Amino acid sequence: MTAYILPFEKPLLDVQHKLDELQKFSKQQDIDTSQEMALLEAKLADARRELYANLSPWQKVMVARHPRRPYTRDYISEFVTGFSELHGDRLLADDQAIVGGLGWIDGRRVMVIGTQKGRDTKSNLACNFGCPFPEGYRKALRLMRLAAKFNIPIVTFIDTSGAFPGIEGEQRHVAEAIAVNLREMFRLPVPIVSVVIGEGGSGGALGIGVANRLLIMEYAYYSVISPEGCAAILWKDRAHADEAAAALKLTAPDLLELQIADEIIPEPLGGAHSSPKEAAMRVHEAIRRQLDELSSFSAQQLMEQRYAKYRSMGVFKEGPVPPLTPPPLPEDTDRK
Repeated sequence: MTAYILPFEKPLLDVQHKLDELQKFSKQQDIDTSQEMALLEAKLADARRELYANLSPWQKVMVARHPRRPYTRDYISEFVTGFSELHGDRLLADDQAIVGGLGWIDGRRVMVIGTQKGRDTKSNLACNFGCPFPEGYRKALRLMRLAAKFNIPIVTFIDTSGAFPGIEGEQRHVAEAIAVNLREMFRLPVPIVSVVIGEGGSGGALGIGVANRLLIMEYAYYSVISPEGCAAILWKDRAHADEAAAALKLTAPDLLELQIADEIIPEPLGGAHSSPKEAAMRVHEAIRRQLDELSSFSAQQLMEQRYAKYRSMGVFKEGPVPPLTPPPLPEDTDRK
């Protein structure tokens, strides 16, 4: 499969081409070039490490959207055993943009729910490019209520640019479906761990993201609006998406500082797409650790902690309102 190169990765291509040519030459001529190849590999790793250590917010958005990045089904196949997918919202249809079902993580029964993108045109059309319809959120809520009934922890994977914005979504009440999910997720008496594995866009992400613990991968993003949408509103031009990305504070370090995210999951060098198995191992470990911590909470404590977490978002300073001092009266110059 042809490698997909992000625009900012082009400086690495020269070193990669030299390495490929050296490998080809070594095979054709049956000459040992292991030392030279090791030097080039080290040079390439150093260049990639320096590049990824200094990514701008917009460049991190590009990484989050990489077409080879692992999706929900990839993570499920790596560390969720005995996964049994459940379909349909029992009202209209089965939205393939949201995957859900029962499985096991390290011997613990879990309900896994996540947004799913496609790898090619056919699969993208099938799952609507990862933008759920209202029936997707209603399916997710049906599965979450089932988990609550049997006291099963919930794990959600978030990777969507947002809910489907077309007329079909409006006709089937997408805003109402998301709003009901927000309300009901606060009431679920079981642990909820959400992981932003790629894009976390608007209410489409929040519709399955009300959790006791919100984890975000190093190069994922989570935002009230996409950078392009923000640029179109504020600058009247989507070309300002890079400026919008910086202003939105949507990167993992920003979200951790603002106390929206609870943990950053480090990614392999070059992003999760460069080593999907290693990325899955790190996600697996983070989820296991969070579920272990939450297992000691009572149902009431879980609901209270979840509610307090979201009520505190956006509060930067609390205190008494300063007294309003009336401005001094202007001097009456006519009387002087």
